[in-house]
Amino acid sequence: MTHSLNTYLEKLMDVYSAYTDEKYAKWSENYLRNQFEFLGIRTPIRRRLTKQFIKENGLPQKRELKEFILMLWDLPEREYQKAALDILNIAKKDLSSEDTMWLSNLIVKKSWWDTVDVLSPHIMGYLFSKDPELILAFPDQWIEDDNIWLQRSAILYQLYYKDKTDEERLFEYILRRKSSDEFFVQKAIGWILREYAKTRPNNVKSFVANNNLKPLSKREALKHF
Repeated sequence: MTHSLNTYLEKLMDVYSAYTDEKYAKWSENYLRNQFEFLGIRTPIRRRLTKQFIKENGLPQKRELKEFILMLWDLPEREYQKAALDILNIAKKDLSSEDTMWLSNLIVKKSWWDTVDVLSPHIMGYLFSKDPELILAFPDQWIEDDNIWLQRSAILYQLYYKDKTDEERLFEYILRRKSSDEFFVQKAIGWILREYAKTRPNNVKSFVANNNLKPLSKREALKHF
């Protein structure tokens, strides 16, 4: 990339600003409990705009990727954090174990399910599948952390692992947090079990039957049985 990151960012902001929708922005702010500002760009439109932007302007170079993602994360409107995740998803093959620390910091910055549920299974889960040694330093620590978004991330990073799921670790994480009163932790437990049931239905059914999960977790886990 020959132009500066600032110019690159300004170009992206110009593209997005042409598609703002005040009414939808208001709805989005209410939907996420007024924690974030919004431009009001619907997800399919944002993805299309970002994809076209990258096609025309290229991705930030590997050495600039972290700086650019952090620039997007610092902007007030939520669409820019979503754009950061879109870009990370496209560029994730360039990520390495050295990127794990700053990426994991994104989980606890401007945290809500809409960013965490992309970061954990799509980005962190990808890195952990490439380098399983990272699991000891990250999700094994997250599940013990007081931060509910780190707990949720530990539970969800294997969401799309299917038959590569480390079942023993997954069940152990769930047992550590099964008594949590946090909605987002209970929901994550139910979600991962429901997804894993597509691969190992009997194991999930047996696990749920033999462990006293919260009603929400249990209900979500057994939704498709």
